Amino acid sequence: MAKKSKGNRVQVILECTEHKNSGMPGTSRYITEKNRKNTPGRLELRKYNPILRRYTLHREIK
Repeated sequence: MAKKSKGNRVQVILECTEHKNSGMPGTSRYITEKNRKNTPGRLELRKYNPILRRYTLHREIK
């Protein structure tokens, strides 16, 4: 049986910043993974927001 190591890969949640500030109901969130060793800071990616129907800035939460 293989050992389960802690590893550097962690699961993160990305949330839309524009949607959060607009006050509209609902949220746009994506779940992805990042390498903690290569990216120690928080992720910021431009992702598609289906509610606003455009690409917006999504930041890592929690």
